[in-house]
Amino acid sequence: MMKKPHVACIPYPAQGHISPMIKLAKILHLRGFHVTFVNTEFNHQRLLNSRGPDSLRGLPDFHFETIPDGLPPPTDLNATQDIVSLCISTQNTCLEPFRNLVYKLNNTSLSNVPPVTCIVSDACMNFTLQVAKELEIPGFLFWTFSFCSFACFMHYPHLIERGLVPLKDESCFTNGFMDTQIDWIPGIKNILFRDLPTFVRTTDPNDPILNFALKVVAGTYEATALVFNTFDELDVELLDAFKSQLSLPPIYTIGPIHNLHNQIPNHQLQSIGSNLWKEETKCLEWLESKKPDSVLYVNFGSIAVMTAQQLVEFAWGLANTKHTFLWIIRPDLVVGESAMLPPEFIEETKERDQQTNCSYLCNHWGVGMEIDNKVKRNEVEKLVRELMEGEIGNGMKSKAMEWKKKAEVATSPGGSSYTNTDEIINKLLWECKITAE
Repeated sequence: MMKKPHVACIPYPAQGHISPMIKLAKILHLRGFHVTFVNTEFNHQRLLNSRGPDSLRGLPDFHFETIPDGLPPPTDLNATQDIVSLCISTQNTCLEPFRNLVYKLNNTSLSNVPPVTCIVSDACMNFTLQVAKELEIPGFLFWTFSFCSFACFMHYPHLIERGLVPLKDESCFTNGFMDTQIDWIPGIKNILFRDLPTFVRTTDPNDPILNFALKVVAGTYEATALVFNTFDELDVELLDAFKSQLSLPPIYTIGPIHNLHNQIPNHQLQSIGSNLWKEETKCLEWLESKKPDSVLYVNFGSIAVMTAQQLVEFAWGLANTKHTFLWIIRPDLVVGESAMLPPEFIEETKERDQQTNCSYLCNHWGVGMEIDNKVKRNEVEKLVRELMEGEIGNGMKSKAMEWKKKAEVATSPGGSSYTNTDEIINKLLWECKITAE
């Protein structure tokens, strides 16, 4: 008698990690997998608050479970948790509750679900690999970061070996050290120290976030396979360089995963969402009333924060262009008198502005322009005008459309990401030695 494959999916507990993981989980479910999606208790409650009390009931073969994140109860249930504390806590406290959950699921006297036959976890939650090893089942790691960031992360140990990290002292921020060229990462060209993911900007050899990153790197080698939310043509040089490294597990690119997800037919799964903030859809009707290519979209993601003064400068910069814009402002975006995040969070994350992604967007993919975090309204206005009216902006729009078309090809039948998704599913089934019903 054939057993139905059962995958446990666990994202890192932040918006930008939850959304792609839940899309991947839906794709696996559509291909015959029983899915257990594991959120932290805090984010589970946030999802219920944002999407309604019935939103996570799921289906008989797609259900939600929770584990604690190990942090004290938050004062605000609608704000991003402190990322440093979250990184440390998940690594130090989440293994045992995750192990207990999986063993509970596998106990037929306590559950009526098939035994867990594979684990797909965020790369930042790689403690899950220990459970996979104990059960002798596949443990896949899903890197929701860009591949260029992954490449830099994987060479953090080399930065330490070369004496570049930790920084010798605070003068490294002002003496030109940040412009040191890093020319020994396979597949990466013309990148400076300042362009590396900023977890390495520390003078403390015991810096908790640096050591967290090193643990993520070390765990990557233990996975059955690595999955990335990118597509081959976008990162061809990097992928070629890293796939040739025999020490790494097999690499699969399946992005942009939202393209694959959007191919799912109208189904009960469509009602399962991942937004930790309440969605406001009233703007869509307004947006549809505007001419194509006429509206500027502004979004700072789920973690970045700004001061009230930065907000004012940015707002006036946008307003002074006279262009129509749609700006997503989270409740916890602004810090200051009405801050929803503690001041120490701002200090801790002020340099984490995704520098590697910025470098690639601007210098490699040709679809971005950089602005200093000392926001001035005239600089915002200048860049927005160039984007919306200038030759550089027109070139960026054309390049973005090129990448869009290539992404569509990659996620269509016969495309690289589409084919890789099939290979992942077959590998999961082969490793488990079972067949989907």
